This record gives sequence, C-alpha cells and structure tokens, in this order.
Amino acid sequence: MIALIACSFFMLTFTMALLISYEFRHWLFQAFSNVFLASKNKLFNAKKIAHQLNAAASPDQIQSHWHLQQWWILIAGLFLFSSILLYAFTRPITASTIEADYLKEADPQIYAMLDGQMLDIPPEVDDALVQEAVNNAIALENSTAVISASQIAPSAAMNPADENLFEYHHTDFASADRKWNKINPRYKQRLLMVFKIMREQHGYDMVLLEGYRSPDRQNSLALNINTTRARGYQSYHQFGLAADAAFKRNGKVVISERDPWAMRGYQLYGQVAESVGLTWGGRWKSIQDYGHTEYRMPGLKKTREMAEQLTSEGQLQASSFSTAP
Repeated sequence: MIALIACSFFMLTFTMALLISYEFRHWLFQAFSNVFLASKNKLFNAKKIAHQLNAAASPDQIQSHWHLQQWWILIAGLFLFSSILLYAFTRPITASTIEADYLKEADPQIYAMLDGQMLDIPPEVDDALVQEAVNNAIALENSTAVISASQIAPSAAMNPADENLFEYHHTDFASADRKWNKINPRYKQRLLMVFKIMREQHGYDMVLLEGYRSPDRQNSLALNINTTRARGYQSYHQFGLAADAAFKRNGKVVISERDPWAMRGYQLYGQVAESVGLTWGGRWKSIQDYGHTEYRMPGLKKTREMAEQLTSEGQLQASSFSTAP
C-alpha cells in the first residue's frame, strides 16, 4: 500500500512538472489540434462520401454513378455475410445438437434414418401407475390360471412336474431405472422412433418401464430363471442398449399380454422394432419377453469398461446441459 502511494506521488509530481514546462504544453496543444483537425477532415470526407452514395441510389443516377452503386451491393453483401456469421456463432447449442453430432459420427445409419432430427424423450411414467399395472397383470393372470386349471383332469393338475404351469413371473419394476440418461443414443433414438411409429401409425402410446439396469440388479433378477438367465454384464441393459416397454391406455399402464389389446400391441411393437434394426424379445425361444428390445451393436465386447463407456455416452445431454428439476 505504501509503495502504491509513493508511486502515485512520483507520477503526479512528474506530470505537474511537465505541465509547468511551456515547451511541453505547446507541443501537447499542437498535437491535440492536429488530431482534432485530422478527425474533422475525415468526418467531413466521410459525410461527403455518404452523401454521394445516397445520391447514387437514386434511379436517375444509374448511368452516371454506377461505380458508386457497386458500393451498395458490397455493403449489402457485407451485412448479409455478417448476419450469417452472427447466427452461426450465437445460435443456441441444444442437447439435441450434441446428440446429433455424436450420432452423425458414431452411427451414420440411424442419423440418416432420422434425417438429422433428434427425437425427444417422453415424460417419465409415474411409479404408482407401474405398480398398479403389475398388480392388474398378476390379477388377470391368476384369474386366467384358475379357469385353465379347472379344465384339466385332477390327476394332471396335481402332477408335481406341472406345479409352475400357471405361474407368471413379472420383473420387479418397483426398483427399475426408468430414466433415459444412461441409454446410449444409438439405441435410444431407434427406440424413440419405434415409440413414434407406434403412436402415429398404430395408436399405441408407449412408456419406458426399465432402461439401464445395474449389474447387481441383473444378478438379483437372474436368481429366478423364469425372469432372466443373463447375469451382470451379460445383458444389454448394462450397456444402455436394451429397454423394457409397455403401453398406456386411458391414462393407465398396461403390461400383461393376457390383455388382447396389449398382446396385439406387443406384436406390432416387435415388427416395428425389427424394422429399425432392433432385436425383439418376443422372438426368443426360452423366455419370451414381449416388452423387451435391444440393439446388438456390432463389435460389442461385453466388459465392464465397455458398459461404462456406452452408458456415459448416453449421458451426453445430461452432462452438457443442466436439466430442470
């Protein structure tokens, strides 16, 4: 602080000494006059040129002032070019722009199918609606099982080998991840395209029941062989390349394929999914999972490192832009 005060004092003293000097004051006045005079002359010349350009714009001056009119063309072109540059550098960069750039390089096929137009994710389905759908599905399947069992001879119904004949195992969707942020864009945009076609061409609104699935949850589900036989990092769910979906009818989620309307939807869903390069679980021989689709990415190595890489690519939007709470 003392050094700053001392420097300020010496600078003030030096400036006062220069101002006291007649020669310095005379030189300073002359320099100011020259700058002012030059600026005045330049301003006068600029006003003169502007007047000439304005006069040259008149229709009756086309022949005599054609050389000046070229300047109007140049100025107009300059403004047009500047506006293009201004738009290019100031246009908002959206999450869709980030994802489009990613897909253009990583997956040109889906980028071409979308024609560069990224599809937006639908609202996340409410957990209560999913749980209600599971309860309704279990009730519907139990009632169907009772009817079917009554039609079988008692000796056959008591056969221990058939004890699971009428049991239907639903995935535990209560703890499922229904967010889209870890689904890889290469699969996500294909799935969103399927949702769009199902809604616009077939009248089925679809919801995401589960997207990314952790390896721990996968191992837990694999304990029941009627649910899945894939363990951690064996399922495409861990790579953000698979999802389970269902339908929404009259504001409620419908899961059970015992519902004829839903079963018809699942069949259409499988056809549309396969048309965009996805694999449909309804084609499987061992466990038919009608709401499941996956993208079997060429060259995929099912390792932990690859899973982390692909799911992090799915968070391009989330990491680039803050989302509203």
